[in-house]
Amino acid sequence: MNEITPVRVALCGSPNSGKTSIFNALTGSSQHVGNYPGVTVEKKTGLYHHEGIAFEVRDLPGSYSLSSFSPEEAIAQKELVDDRPDVAVVVVDSTALKRSLVLLAQIMQNCSRIVLCLNMSDEAKASGQRIDLPLLESLLGFPVVETVGHKGLGVPLLREKIASVQHSTVDRRRLTLGERLETAIGRIVAALEKTAIDRAGLEWTATKLLQNDSLFVERVRALGADGEAAIACAQEVRREIEQFTGEDIGFFITRRYYGFVDGLLKEVLISPPHIDTRVLSDRIDAVVVHRLLGIPIFLAVMYGIFWLTFTVGAIPMDWIDQFFGFLSRAISDAWPADTALEARSLIVDGIIAGVGGVLVFLPNIVLLFLGLAVLQDSGYMSRAAFLTDRLMHRFGLHGRSFIPMVTGFGCTIPGIMATRTMENERDRLTTMMVLPLMSCGARLPIWLLLIPAFFPGDFHATMLFAIYFIGIALAFGLSLLLRRTLLRGEEAPFVMELPPYRMPTARSVVNRMAMSSWLYVKKAGTIILAISILMWALTTYPRHEESTPVADAAADRHSQSFRDLEHSIAGRIGRFIEPVIAPMGFDWKIGVAIIGAFTAKEVFVSQLGVIYSLGEQDQNSETLRDMLRRDYSPMIGFSLMLFLLIATPCMATLAITRRESGHWKWAALQFGGLTAIAWLLSTAVYQIGSLFFG
Repeated sequence: MNEITPVRVALCGSPNSGKTSIFNALTGSSQHVGNYPGVTVEKKTGLYHHEGIAFEVRDLPGSYSLSSFSPEEAIAQKELVDDRPDVAVVVVDSTALKRSLVLLAQIMQNCSRIVLCLNMSDEAKASGQRIDLPLLESLLGFPVVETVGHKGLGVPLLREKIASVQHSTVDRRRLTLGERLETAIGRIVAALEKTAIDRAGLEWTATKLLQNDSLFVERVRALGADGEAAIACAQEVRREIEQFTGEDIGFFITRRYYGFVDGLLKEVLISPPHIDTRVLSDRIDAVVVHRLLGIPIFLAVMYGIFWLTFTVGAIPMDWIDQFFGFLSRAISDAWPADTALEARSLIVDGIIAGVGGVLVFLPNIVLLFLGLAVLQDSGYMSRAAFLTDRLMHRFGLHGRSFIPMVTGFGCTIPGIMATRTMENERDRLTTMMVLPLMSCGARLPIWLLLIPAFFPGDFHATMLFAIYFIGIALAFGLSLLLRRTLLRGEEAPFVMELPPYRMPTARSVVNRMAMSSWLYVKKAGTIILAISILMWALTTYPRHEESTPVADAAADRHSQSFRDLEHSIAGRIGRFIEPVIAPMGFDWKIGVAIIGAFTAKEVFVSQLGVIYSLGEQDQNSETLRDMLRRDYSPMIGFSLMLFLLIATPCMATLAITRRESGHWKWAALQFGGLTAIAWLLSTAVYQIGSLFFG
């Protein structure tokens, strides 16, 4: 192996085994995420170097076994059987060895170069569990490494063992499945050896033929007469076993796997766990997932995160706001008089007003993602999915919809991609269609601008909580409508394992928070920068001829700059759509900003920043919030929040919806349907509210 041809490492493991933390610890930031061909299951690869050798790690979908049933298990099987990695790293939960090691037994039938990774070893040791590692390695015939993935412990040794195994040419695995099953597999293997099938996967192919797996039966049948003979041999052996044992062949083979695991653990466990690591979790769950208390507790937790986002984030937000204000004044004061005024306007009114208007909300973004990362890493998110399952089923959603919907609070795009774990296509499409109603992180700057502009300080956290709650309620209502009309069909059952509670580590939480926050900053420095410059040009050109000065020079400057803005391309676009948005209480300036928000929701803030900086000569006179409060009523502010919550999913969301659904019609329905609903609700709220509140 060399730099040109990396060593191919397959990372296998069951859900909740910590496989992702091992993948992150091995590969760091050198990762690529895509899709497996023809399916919507996520494909993650990463690269690392060890002693001058490149290792390409493929994080296989989490699965409890290898089969052809679920997409995740089928892909894991294909990667191991057909693509033949150089090394297979099997990650297991050390606190649940009996359940986790069944997958290892199946992989031992496929791969000769294996490393067993006993993850979460710290929790297992804390429970009193002790394992004879040298004996375990001897019995298995390949290296065993204890790790704590989220802390990076044991990962350097894991790299060493992977490197040592990839040089091995001797098959030393020792798998014992009982005399009867091994004899049966041996007879089928002997028949398969007469075919042209790959010799590396003979044992696994024989096992699948014995189970009458249709995928492998068809594959062997394609090999001709010798293949038909092997299939007939497997059928005969299966009949003999079922007649002798009185058991279904699938149950018989599963018992042999568990028998191997039981025997192995009986040999290597020096002391079994004397503390059940799930006892504490069960005690917490008695309150947290209580039938009556669970939902109120969840709502209180989310309200606490929103309160933290507003109150703690306000201090650094003011610092950033003051910095950009100082920067604008410094550039304006230092700029030579009557020299390249348009360039100064581009920098001050376009770039700083646009990008700065978005970056000022970075502290709030960081705090929101911090709270969500703690909930995810602690195991609470799985409980929240369990809590909401019954409620979600009443509205046509699946329990598995919860995780994509919570992910959508960060960004709709990964939320839609997270629906790949849902096997039922109707459940998946329903979740995908309503996901934009989850108020994503891109909308948070909008709420942080509008809520303080129109509502008293005591109501800030309440209004933020309310706008998120409204989005969830609308998502539930639309899901019910979709499942009773366009997406009628049976609902799939919800089965989910609740992992034990774990104390989130600073490293893991900071990594999650930093990755999401960096994407926000990156967008501000690329997409929003470009759109801010474009917006400046649209609000600047064409120029309006100078009017005759009036007695009040300050009023004349304000009036002239307003006429310039109205005469510009952006102003004309705003005037053109104003009749459509006027029933919601919006004017042409809001209309221009809404159009820009289609590219990225945060752009709405930068658009207003550019519009109002160009519309005001004295930039220090009022903040953007003050200007909005001056021009619009609280009822318009709330109507605007509703519209931006529901309407016009951003263009990236439409693109990912089209890709994940496989058809533009779903993306078009999502865009048109949500925008129409937004117009109707915002119009109703503004018109009815104006009757009562003026």
